[in-house]
Amino acid sequence: MSDLEQRMTGALNALQKEFQGLRTGRASVDLLNPVTVDAYGSSMPLNQVGTVSAPEARTLTVQVWDKGMVASVEKAIRDAGLGLNPVADGQSVRVPMPELNEERRQELIKVAKKYAEEARIAIRNVRRDGMDVIKKQQKDGDLSEDDAKREENDVQKLTDNFVKQVDTLLSSKETDIMQV
Repeated sequence: MSDLEQRMTGALNALQKEFQGLRTGRASVDLLNPVTVDAYGSSMPLNQVGTVSAPEARTLTVQVWDKGMVASVEKAIRDAGLGLNPVADGQSVRVPMPELNEERRQELIKVAKKYAEEARIAIRNVRRDGMDVIKKQQKDGDLSEDDAKREENDVQKLTDNFVKQVDTLLSSKETDIMQV
């Protein structure tokens, strides 16, 4: 049971990480996590070439450690497909957050729903694995029929609990997207 719970928690944590990367109009340092910069002949995560901060509600700042990398950081953010338009400012890069229009908000909600459905599927797959183990133990004679039913009920309750948490996260994210 603890293995199943741990795997379901992993699916929930992955969903939370996905949601952090969804832009809600407010500046979040997590928004730039997927950005990779061509630096020193290899591709590196943005957080390895500079410090990302959110000094204002609608602005991100990347303090680049090597002044020669400012142009590369600016280009990487622009090319990341996040709809952001960075501006080089000395040794830092300012990233103003554009206003979200209604159409873009609806697209973000669709993406959030897709992420939530993927998490639900992952949780159901863990449930299926748990049920298979219970059936195998019952078939091998390690579990009585009553114990198997009890175990299956426990796995189902655990699954329902995690699916409810996914739904709660999704509704919270939808509210967050629509409020800004």
